[in-house]
Amino acid sequence: MRLVVCSLKTGGPQTIPPSSTDYVIVRFPFNGESDDSDGLHDPVQPDTLQATTASHPRAGLIWPQHTAWATLNGLMYWDHGDYTEIRSRFIRDPLSLTTGYDSTATEDDPPSVGGQYKIKNWNMWVHPMTPVALAVRHNSRQDQYLSLAEFKVSYWVNEV
Repeated sequence: MRLVVCSLKTGGPQTIPPSSTDYVIVRFPFNGESDDSDGLHDPVQPDTLQATTASHPRAGLIWPQHTAWATLNGLMYWDHGDYTEIRSRFIRDPLSLTTGYDSTATEDDPPSVGGQYKIKNWNMWVHPMTPVALAVRHNSRQDQYLSLAEFKVSYWVNEV
């Protein structure tokens, strides 16, 4: 068996615009991976032959290459802001590119004093041609900022 890992990190700050309903896909640079030896976060994504940029929502997609029971991890450092709630979730196909939007592990948290430092973990099935993403939102009326974010997907595959 072999462990497949895609570990993404961005040092921000990343602007998260206000929205009462829409989640924002957290974006990650294509050259900042601490581990992506299987190419699950490549600027040329499996559903297209055109490269995307780090400013596009596609920069937040991880494209599993196997059907597997996966562990997803997210880390979000929110700067202090005027929000009264922050939310996060994992989403299968968040841009409805292949199989359709399917969210899970949604959490909402009231703020504590200072910045908000959140970790989320979830296990779920992943499939080839169904990207996954970490997405966030807040209820402020102005832009808020993530000063640091990480998104990791790992799963085991049988190699014959």
